[in-house]
Amino acid sequence: MTPTEPLFTADAYLKDCTARVIAVEEKGVLLDRTVLYARSGGQPGDTGTLRWDGGEATVAEAIKGEAGAILHSLSPGAAPPPVGAEVAVALDWERRHRHMRMHTTMHLLCSVLPGIYATGNQIGAEKSRLDFDLPEPPAKEWFTERLNALIAEDHPTGSTWITEEELDANPAMVRTLSVQPPRGAGRIRLVRIGPEDRPIDLQPCGGTHVRRLSEIGRVEVTKLESKGRQNRRINFILVD
Repeated sequence: MTPTEPLFTADAYLKDCTARVIAVEEKGVLLDRTVLYARSGGQPGDTGTLRWDGGEATVAEAIKGEAGAILHSLSPGAAPPPVGAEVAVALDWERRHRHMRMHTTMHLLCSVLPGIYATGNQIGAEKSRLDFDLPEPPAKEWFTERLNALIAEDHPTGSTWITEEELDANPAMVRTLSVQPPRGAGRIRLVRIGPEDRPIDLQPCGGTHVRRLSEIGRVEVTKLESKGRQNRRINFILVD
């Protein structure tokens, strides 16, 4: 399967692009490039629209195919564009931006629990959760206070790339037990919060994030749940 150029990796703020239809698969339309993030790592796939000469279709979700391909799963009954057609790809930006705010908050949660591994996660536009291998967590009010204090500092975010060998030499960079960085391409993307010489958080991640923490707005940890002897689930929402 032909790989898709993931334009969101270099710039998560691109809202549209033009692309060429490479194939129409049972699971969706394969494009040569896209601004729609494919579901992975707990972050939902983006939704949006495809428009071409003589047609239009709603993308119900972008999903991963094989070998770096991104498939655009269409709404039931929608007719796909013809192979070879040029299409205009438009992203449902409001939904994606909420996912970006949520995802960046998850990195902040990792930063306030140094040395504690995440065991699961789920990002949503309305609520999200992150599970930790943490037998005795602080109170939910403690998390809310710490997260909002970091957001108020308005640190920038950024990304860089390292080799798989460099990651193997620094295994503590991986903060998740349930999701491991994708391998095979020879390099791993690191997402950083804070200055390069003193990052607040630095870990492998292929998701989308805000440029500055102030974009997150205020958050609230709504509930802590026990999901096993040591597994604790931290639920949070965006307040504004």
